[in-house]
Amino acid sequence: MRILIQRVARAWLELDGTRTPPAGQGLVALVGFREGDGDALLAPMAAKMVNLRIFEDEAGRMNRSLLEVGGDLVLVPQFTLYANSTKGRRPSFIAAQAPETAAPLFERFVARCREHVPAATTGRFGAMMQVHLVNDGPVTILLDSDELNLGRGTGA
Repeated sequence: MRILIQRVARAWLELDGTRTPPAGQGLVALVGFREGDGDALLAPMAAKMVNLRIFEDEAGRMNRSLLEVGGDLVLVPQFTLYANSTKGRRPSFIAAQAPETAAPLFERFVARCREHVPAATTGRFGAMMQVHLVNDGPVTILLDSDELNLGRGTGA
């Protein structure tokens, strides 16, 4: 599982011409799953994301988490996080989890995130979306379950 996190001043999504309610200071998280990822990853990855100390404190140091600043959260399913572009010019997405298992896994991840941030905004799996955001910093962090020694979960 991979989550590309961007600290934002504001953000919103457009899906099928409809705009989501705007989010203020917080995070936009692009969320991707690969084959073999499962439910065991969801809670620890959600907790890691919302507790990352990447917001400034009174001294201007990155020392506060999304939860500490009461920030907003926008979650976007993003299978392209598992693109492999080592050969040729067209990326391969073969490592990305199949939509029929990734979509419900994303919804269960959203539920885990809403345990921390109840009003989290989400994109829709498989939909064409426009992500509008104003990067704050910019601060962009990649969380990878393998690098966090979380393995691949128990399967979907």
